[in-house]
Amino acid sequence: MLKENFIQTLQASIRKHWNLPAFSDHEGPTLNYSRVAEKIIWLHTLFHEHGIRKGEKIALLGKNCVNWGLSYLAVITYGAVIVPILPDFHTDDIHHIVNHSDSRFLFVADALYENLDNSKMQKLDAVFSLTNFSLLYSNVRNMSHILKKAEDRFAKKDRDKLQPEKIQFNRVDNKELAAIVYTSGTTGFSKGVMLPHNSLMANVRYAREHMPLRAGDTIVSFLPLAHSFGCAFEFLFPFAVGCHITFLSRTPSPKIILDAFAGIHPRLILSVPLVIERIYHKQIKPLLKKAIMKLLFKLPFIEGKLRGKIRDKLSHAFGNNFMEIIVGGAAFNPEVEAFLKKIEFPFTVGYGMTECGPLISYTNWKTYRSASVGQLVDTLEVRIDSPDPYRTVGEIMVRGENVMQGYYKNPVATKETIDKAGWLHTGDLGLIDQDGFIFIKGRCKSMILGASGQNIYPEEIEAKLNNMPFVQESLVIEKDGKLIAMVYPDMELVDSKGVNETELNHKMDQNRMELNSQLPVFSQISKIDVYPEEFEKTATKKIKRFLYSIPS
Repeated sequence: MLKENFIQTLQASIRKHWNLPAFSDHEGPTLNYSRVAEKIIWLHTLFHEHGIRKGEKIALLGKNCVNWGLSYLAVITYGAVIVPILPDFHTDDIHHIVNHSDSRFLFVADALYENLDNSKMQKLDAVFSLTNFSLLYSNVRNMSHILKKAEDRFAKKDRDKLQPEKIQFNRVDNKELAAIVYTSGTTGFSKGVMLPHNSLMANVRYAREHMPLRAGDTIVSFLPLAHSFGCAFEFLFPFAVGCHITFLSRTPSPKIILDAFAGIHPRLILSVPLVIERIYHKQIKPLLKKAIMKLLFKLPFIEGKLRGKIRDKLSHAFGNNFMEIIVGGAAFNPEVEAFLKKIEFPFTVGYGMTECGPLISYTNWKTYRSASVGQLVDTLEVRIDSPDPYRTVGEIMVRGENVMQGYYKNPVATKETIDKAGWLHTGDLGLIDQDGFIFIKGRCKSMILGASGQNIYPEEIEAKLNNMPFVQESLVIEKDGKLIAMVYPDMELVDSKGVNETELNHKMDQNRMELNSQLPVFSQISKIDVYPEEFEKTATKKIKRFLYSIPS
């Protein structure tokens, strides 16, 4: 158990940064840390008057916004348990999560509440709007009276606490449960990951000591806050060091994200690979394919200047103020990674999973090693389940301060994931080098066993295919003993080139032959099928493979 207390860390940040800007909605008003404290205390008063006890659950459903952040902080600093729900979840899944988590309150965005059915969430006492915290629904008769009592108490007693030296949250031990995070993952049924305060503290502590953020720095929060990656590093860590966080509530397309970066100039950028890859394929790769550029890159005295100009162009696109871009949440395309490394762009790749809140490995961009996901964080230890972890691929296993308590109400799944010695089985396959850099090779459940017993990692094949003409994204599966690639085409390119269906199929077959020339015989693709729409993805833009697998 860490000696640093998580709630005391948040409290100290509010006291220290009282007059600094804390939260803004993009193109909206700004709240200082003092105003955040006021909102937290008001919600504490509401919880107290209703009789919410420490350890009870409160659900939170909405896109990134100031009131999402306020609700989250108020719940965990009160000692209750937050249940953040991804806004992209199906309505039936939301009903299930609210019920399964035993949540008493639900804070919800108005637009999402319109699709919910109160009769299917019978355990709830009340539902509140994330627009202004107004009461939307109550399952108890006296809720209006409780609200009035809370308002009176806040006005008469609690408002006096609004001085930095008087801000005092109840102490909550790090061993206590802080959040239940439900994730669909990429392998099927959603489970509630129980993250204690210790796990959140371990992530914040490590980030504070190793990542480049200081009080007053700006951050754009566009990754889903209900997912642990965005929550830890675009919200909790920046708040703990006194940053100004701007929440981007609109659906974060690359254009919207870059527009926000241009106006806010964030100091640190977190991203999933898909955002970086699309910028590369749309803006950089077409430039590199021009004949004149190919020629210039062969001239040593010009190549260095060209790299610098491209690096400057990319840096400008990301706001031209960041110290580092941290890529995580899914596998990074090797071609894109190699190019960024070549031009000395300040990026690094980290690795984590919800069950670790999420960080497992990271290193800064200056020491980052190509194709790796950084080095193990100092609050964990790692094992590769292999006779030779340096050369033979095995499952990555970790244990330590970051690890979850288990899956809520699911002891069977917990025992399957955390063994008797405390090792968390990540389900990821990888290697480690002599310096502790981790290299991920695929998922245990997605690995395909070849006819002669060879291990085939579809992610490695997909990474090559995704760089080929007219390919937007791909998925490699096994069918009748053969490897099939499903491809969603780059429809923007297809339309601009006037390519018809017959021509597209021909180009995909050319891709297949080129791809196979780069692969060993046992992992070659027998066919490419054109898929008519984007593959369904998780919050961190990993394809949900289980939806497309062929039953054995």
